[in-house]
Amino acid sequence: MIYLDQAATSYPKPPEVIEAVCEALQHAGNSGRGAHHLSLAASRLIFEARYEIADFLGAEDPSCIAFTANATESLNLALFGVLNSGDHVITTELEHNSVLRPLYTLQERGVEVTILPANPQGLVDFSTLGVVVRPNTRVLVLTHASNVTGNMVDIEHVGEFCREHDLLFIVDGAQTAGFYAYDLRQSSIDILCFTGHKGLYGPQGVGGIYVKPGLALRPLKVGGSGIQTFSKTHPNQMPEALEAGTLNLPGIAGLMAGVRYLKNVGLDMVSNRECELTGYFHKAVSQVPGVKVYGEFGASTRCPIVALNLCSVDSSLVSQLLAEEYNIYTRSGGHCAPLMHGALGTGELGAVRFSFSHMNSREELDAAVQALREIVLRAGRGELL
Repeated sequence: MIYLDQAATSYPKPPEVIEAVCEALQHAGNSGRGAHHLSLAASRLIFEARYEIADFLGAEDPSCIAFTANATESLNLALFGVLNSGDHVITTELEHNSVLRPLYTLQERGVEVTILPANPQGLVDFSTLGVVVRPNTRVLVLTHASNVTGNMVDIEHVGEFCREHDLLFIVDGAQTAGFYAYDLRQSSIDILCFTGHKGLYGPQGVGGIYVKPGLALRPLKVGGSGIQTFSKTHPNQMPEALEAGTLNLPGIAGLMAGVRYLKNVGLDMVSNRECELTGYFHKAVSQVPGVKVYGEFGASTRCPIVALNLCSVDSSLVSQLLAEEYNIYTRSGGHCAPLMHGALGTGELGAVRFSFSHMNSREELDAAVQALREIVLRAGRGELL
């Protein structure tokens, strides 16, 4: 098997991640729900994980990090937690549905939404921000990197604009946490939303949200917190304010192990290796007749993603052939990013997305390029109709 679907979820997981999940299931209870050693072990694990992630992201302190189920929950928490009827929010056509659908729902509730267009290379002209900002603009939310093209946004430049105009800056880091070296103490980011199962090498079902000190969000849910039991209102201090109910302890344990794995192997090594593999694959696949690659590859840094199509063959068929006949796993279709595909002109075909981790090899990418060559030849002979 050649797994080139890392942008969907990383695979394989490091052995220490699997071990950490099993260890938590065997030796930890429910944090804050008892004074016995199993409950205390869970509390210690959660604090250690919060500390490791805060340190990894350069956050001010562990209390800035709250655990969620995934980046989607984090983004919902951020957007529903700060926007009110009459507010204006700016976003882009690069966005995943985890940003777009909450905004469409908020739009129905009186929030005004401006979506900056992307060009056919999947790039947004942020020089227009000064034109679209309004007196009631409250938030600018965007993805750090497109999950379709891998193009990255200069968040420092956008963040400076947010500071100058007193806007809350919310960043979707689903594709960049574990690839990009964040220093949130120095950053203009107010809220960073991330998931555990992609570049952080954790299990599915766990993610997190960073909230800059001094910023309060309305919680999506309230309930048991393990503290202030006799209060009618949910605790308002971080991180408990955003963590009602029992947390996914095995997932958090696995996420902590994934972050420690990245610290041990070195984030620079991981990013450099993934950039090298992306450039290698892009150069090779661009030489295959009939292949059209999407995105802008002149940037010095981009996420390890290459999206393409073969002639006019539906992307789902190409991905299916790669899986069934070559044992090469990719992602096809719309990637939950409809506006991005509209900008690229791939609304009907979708695209075949290849995404890499530092665990992949050049030999695997060579095999994928050869498979695409063969599929192109078959399409040319009319065998795929």
